[in-house]
Amino acid sequence: MNTTYKILSALLSYPTAELQAASRELVSALNAEPLLPAPNRAAIGALIEDIAATDLLEAQSRYVDLFDRTRTLSLHLFEHVHGESRDRGQAMVSLLERYQQAGLDVAAHELPDYVPLFLEFLSTLEADEARANLAEPAHILAALGERLRRRGSAYAAVPEALVVLSKIAPSKDVLANLRKEKIEDPDDFAALDKAWEEAEVRFGPGDAATDGCPRVSDILARMDIPAGAPKSEPIQGTST
Repeated sequence: MNTTYKILSALLSYPTAELQAASRELVSALNAEPLLPAPNRAAIGALIEDIAATDLLEAQSRYVDLFDRTRTLSLHLFEHVHGESRDRGQAMVSLLERYQQAGLDVAAHELPDYVPLFLEFLSTLEADEARANLAEPAHILAALGERLRRRGSAYAAVPEALVVLSKIAPSKDVLANLRKEKIEDPDDFAALDKAWEEAEVRFGPGDAATDGCPRVSDILARMDIPAGAPKSEPIQGTST
């Protein structure tokens, strides 16, 4: 099991009290498996600290503004490449087949290209195989990291870490096209309505109770971190 991928999956999931409570344990687990270079682990640690120190409702609202209300920051990989075309459906089927071959149980209403679910899949693979699968969407993750960085969001540390884990240089041509997309203002409701008016109905990370995506509590359980653990004290020294 690659714990690092599970931690990154949890961080890109809808924030919960369980995630906040496990902050110290997550940092310890991340540093115990030095899959990432120290600077990236420090940046991830800073994000964990930030989520833990933020009022839960505020953390959840911030998450929704970023990933649910900003289409160019969507955590559904194929949306950035295929949009609503038929190609996206075929790509979904192919990815779901990979999950099934790896023994990953995916509910019928889950979208395979949701990044936290994809990272759960990677955590079940051997390191080299996980890296090979991660290399395929590396350019999408690189663009996502750039957009989050431009927004001044600490969440940028996660896609940036994933690009490092992929160990490849993202496609310059694809990345250049992705950079042309304008990042929506989550407070510009007219523009948001226009962007989403023809979007398919889908299950996303914002509906934590019903979307069927990986639960933080489930991820923590598989890492032997009690979901109901008391909230830790502020974390010091996240890098090693």
